[in-house]
Amino acid sequence: MHTRTVFFISDGTGITAETFGNAILAQFEFKPRHVRLPFVDTVDKAHQVVRQVNHTAEVEGRKPLVFTTLVNIEILRVIEQGCRGMLLDMFGTFVRPLEVELGLKSNHRVGRFSDASKSKEYHDRIEAINFSLAHDDGQSNRDLEGADVILVGVSRSGKTPTSLYLAMQYGLKAANYPLIPEDFERQQLPPALAAHRKKIFGLTIQPERLAEIRNERRPNSRYAALENCRTEVAEAEAMMRRAGIRWLSTTTKSIEEIATTILQEIRPERLVY
Repeated sequence: MHTRTVFFISDGTGITAETFGNAILAQFEFKPRHVRLPFVDTVDKAHQVVRQVNHTAEVEGRKPLVFTTLVNIEILRVIEQGCRGMLLDMFGTFVRPLEVELGLKSNHRVGRFSDASKSKEYHDRIEAINFSLAHDDGQSNRDLEGADVILVGVSRSGKTPTSLYLAMQYGLKAANYPLIPEDFERQQLPPALAAHRKKIFGLTIQPERLAEIRNERRPNSRYAALENCRTEVAEAEAMMRRAGIRWLSTTTKSIEEIATTILQEIRPERLVY
């Protein structure tokens, strides 16, 4: 049962409000109900938001928490003056004091994607996502020289979600290759990767956790059997050690933690945020 409702209000996608708000809320041991209200870009929509927040306050008998990244002052004023929640205006808290300190006026963009059609970084991110999808699970050996990083590891060790996160969040071209029994028999990395060793980063996982994940996909199969998982993980780790490849265990780490560690290791010259 949730203990408090939290609203994330933005005149853009709301990603900034929700990311920042969740980072703050993670410091507290409670389970809020999340309500996302993106694209609040007119005064009429602002009044609708006020009615929704106030109705929630009345029904629950306590103030909702309201995170906003509204840049339109007129719309923000409607929220400030009308809503009976605890308002946390992130632009007012951080952007305006910075304007004073820097002696500069912020560009007051409506979210990070407001000028996407004109942004080279945005198009680079799309290109990186397409690259990562085309090079998922060893589907293609083409243009590996264009990869920023190549992830290797046994099946279901977290390569695909990490590749896509690196592409979507940082605009990095991330390929990934599974290590399979044929590789273990040869005791060598896939031949297509030989010329790109400096870009390779390995992912491993505890066999017990791997067996759980695989059993969700193929229950009661040899693929998911604990003994097989132990063998594959041991062979993969031995191969990575022999090849001098940097690697980490994904067992207890989030995608964000895995990606951050990889970024620290490969240190790409360009990063897109």
